Amino acid sequence: MEGAFFWTVAVIASIMVGLSKGGLPVVAMTSVPILSLVMPPLQAAGLLLPIYIVSDAFGLWAYRRDYDLRVLKIMVPSTAIGIFIGWATAAWVSDAVVGGLIGLLGAVFAATRLAGIGVSAAPRPARTGPGLFWGAVAGFTSFVSHAGGPPYQVYVLPLGLTKTVFAGTSTILFAWVNAAKLPAYWSVGMLSWDSLPVAVWLMAPASLAVLAGVRLVRVIPEALFFRIVLWALLLLSLRLIWVAFT
Repeated sequence: MEGAFFWTVAVIASIMVGLSKGGLPVVAMTSVPILSLVMPPLQAAGLLLPIYIVSDAFGLWAYRRDYDLRVLKIMVPSTAIGIFIGWATAAWVSDAVVGGLIGLLGAVFAATRLAGIGVSAAPRPARTGPGLFWGAVAGFTSFVSHAGGPPYQVYVLPLGLTKTVFAGTSTILFAWVNAAKLPAYWSVGMLSWDSLPVAVWLMAPASLAVLAGVRLVRVIPEALFFRIVLWALLLLSLRLIWVAFT
């Protein structure tokens, strides 16, 4: 973990984490693939987790008043179930296959909504059953590769939240998810004391990126914000499918 190319890639990955914690949609999903250019994917996920947790602290402060309590009450316990399943099956589950399935669901959802299919003028209520399912899926995929964004969006986008509440709810939920993953990652050997000094250096650009992300969310028009969310979900879902097949 040295050299100009490594540090360039690592800083870019940490900035993606920070922008996501500032409320920009799903850009953090690119962090593991980017860092995988210079290290194995599981090692990359472990290196990034402390950076996620520090960035979460800044995001929690920025969005401390902007969240949907009902969504959190439904998804916090269900993501814990998903994390447990991910931990229990870590030795047998292929992250590429899981990513491909999630990518397929996310791509279909985003494409249909961009095409105006199944879009209701009235927001849907936050129902418990679907929330428990998608929360468990989000916890599982987040454990595997920090890719909990698409399942979260499939559940939350139809609820009609404002952009700041959408971003704040996401930030708070995944702050909990990342904290819950910490002992699980440690127990399966995905965290290493050797990588901690690198993570500490990368916390600075990630923290600054959180503030930039919060600012961008505040100034982007609401309709454009959610269109960006859908396009980002579609493109990243297609990438998950591509990785699964290649």
